[in-house]
Amino acid sequence: MTTPKTTPRTRGADLLAQTLAAAGVTRIFSLSGNQIMPIYDACIDAGIRIIHTRHEAAAVFMADAHAQLTGEIGVCMVTAAPGATNALGPLFTARQSESPILFLTGDSSRAQDGKGAFQELDQVPITAPLTKLSFRATRARDIGTETARAIRTALSGRPGPVHIALPFDVIEADAAGGTLPSPQDMTRDTAALSDEDTQKIAEMIGAAKTPLILCGPVMNATRQGDLTAALAKATDAPVIAMESPRGLKDPSLGDFAIALKQADLIVCLGKPVNFTLGFGGPAVCHPDARWVVVDVEAVERDRAALNLGSRLTLCLAADPREAADALIAAARKGPARTAWQKEVADRIAARVVPETDTQTITPSELCAAVQRQIDSHAPSIVICDGGEFGQWAQAGTKGTQRIINGPSGAIGGALCYGVAARLANPKATVFALMGDGTVGFHFAEFETAARENCPFVVVIGNDECWNAEHQIQMRDYGPDRLIGCTLSGARYDLAVAALGGHGEYVTDPADLDAALTRAVNSGKVACVNVRIKGLPAPAGSAH
Repeated sequence: MTTPKTTPRTRGADLLAQTLAAAGVTRIFSLSGNQIMPIYDACIDAGIRIIHTRHEAAAVFMADAHAQLTGEIGVCMVTAAPGATNALGPLFTARQSESPILFLTGDSSRAQDGKGAFQELDQVPITAPLTKLSFRATRARDIGTETARAIRTALSGRPGPVHIALPFDVIEADAAGGTLPSPQDMTRDTAALSDEDTQKIAEMIGAAKTPLILCGPVMNATRQGDLTAALAKATDAPVIAMESPRGLKDPSLGDFAIALKQADLIVCLGKPVNFTLGFGGPAVCHPDARWVVVDVEAVERDRAALNLGSRLTLCLAADPREAADALIAAARKGPARTAWQKEVADRIAARVVPETDTQTITPSELCAAVQRQIDSHAPSIVICDGGEFGQWAQAGTKGTQRIINGPSGAIGGALCYGVAARLANPKATVFALMGDGTVGFHFAEFETAARENCPFVVVIGNDECWNAEHQIQMRDYGPDRLIGCTLSGARYDLAVAALGGHGEYVTDPADLDAALTRAVNSGKVACVNVRIKGLPAPAGSAH
């Protein structure tokens, strides 16, 4: 139901802010600009807080983290043209990470279209490939219903970002006659399996000897709580959520690649059959393994059919969340697969750590020290970002909730994630682990964190290089062909202190615990800058 809520004095900007408030939005991550000032003004009366960032991309990263941690729509807003284009990279990240984001951009006035207006740019075709829905608002009175449609689209199916370009004259215009959507107008649509299809999958899982159930990012424990654990218990089949760009080489999955080759049935619940699964080819799975793909997006079902061919036994349209619930209810008990469950768990836990005789702190030592802090500060949110050190963090730390940089492989968002994480759950202790390359992307957001009173701990594994690319150069070209990947021993900790935070610099393993404790107890955004040995990421023996 929709309720008339506008008066002749209500602007399009007011209707937008009221709609967001009705959707439960309490904060917008934003970098200001001329064309969006009416919306800033409208947020005052709507009770919406503006978290002002230092770069447009940071606003999108923050909305991404908010969406992942809360399950709600994350809202970010930037100005027109250069503001919008500055924010494009994280939209790709959010799309791949399956994060529901509403991306609002200012726009030049419709009345000035084609006249060479200030920052005139057709933004919709630019953002369309990166979003589920992208359009330009045309009438002030329609902004409420259009925003509701966008939010519902972002949340439904495979979640992802949506974009609305907001011309200045539209948000300034009278919205009389418009309607304010109800909260029910902005909930996600569901897409369930039929009872018949549910029974088919349940029977196949029950009959299999070594089944695996693979899920995408939206099904991870951070977002769905105990759902995957309940599914694993009900079906007596291992359930693995995959969200790393390294796919089967994700260090946090250890030797899972070996287990995949032994599976006789692979059920993908919203997990794309793409590069992260070796395209389902014979190099990664048994040639006789049967596949079941459940995906709400036709493009992913078509991709699965292309990559798997006749091995694809069932390919069904449904939301993985509803599918999981249905399979839990329909699960059939068969002979216990205790040995198979244990083997998969042991494979995932396997780690091969590179040997080193260095006196410098190793990445594994640093992660172990951080884990000791995590264990004593529950609940916790752990953020892992970066190339090589980010992989160490994924493999070596575990908190109550986790955010990583996702299947896109983009790095640099961790500082932004940390700000949003602290705001989303003020009771959680937030640890953001990243390399010294990663921290440079959005370093100014330390000031944002200090200004917004968002204390969390940033741990920099500082090996003075872009180590992921350095390792590629070493492996593929040799030590005599290294170029362009070195960084300095910059004192990031001192810079953070100058921005209003707390800084620690550590070179001795014996000082790690005390430095981390001081950082946690500082009550500020803290940077623990740790000089480490640059090593290749840990991996399972299959890699």
